[in-house]
Amino acid sequence: MYQNRLSLIGFSGKEPEQTFTKNGAAYTVLSLATKTSWKNDNDEWESRTEWHRIIAWSKLGEFALSLTKGAHLQVEGELRSREYEKDGVKRRIWECKAYRIAKLDRIRGRRSRASAPRAALRSRQKP
Repeated sequence: MYQNRLSLIGFSGKEPEQTFTKNGAAYTVLSLATKTSWKNDNDEWESRTEWHRIIAWSKLGEFALSLTKGAHLQVEGELRSREYEKDGVKRRIWECKAYRIAKLDRIRGRRSRASAPRAALRSRQKP
């Protein structure tokens, strides 16, 4: 059995960019920042930010174009690598091919649509 699945929660680092393949297929590129924090040996907080390149195709790519810098997002997808050559040097990069993007920002003091089903489930529970 194999599994290649990513689940990331973070903030978009810049405006999304739409790009086209040589065949004319459109895709959207997002930059997503995730952060890890820990206490060091001196009991002081340290942190590290990781930047992830997110690729979204088709209708998901169209939705991704509507997102703005600083949006709080949950992205699910799979890890992909690809090689390319630049200035005679072969390079390999790692990307997340997204199959789900949820906007986690709160709108006007309410939960966004992405978290609405959970809120609805909570309201049905007995006290």
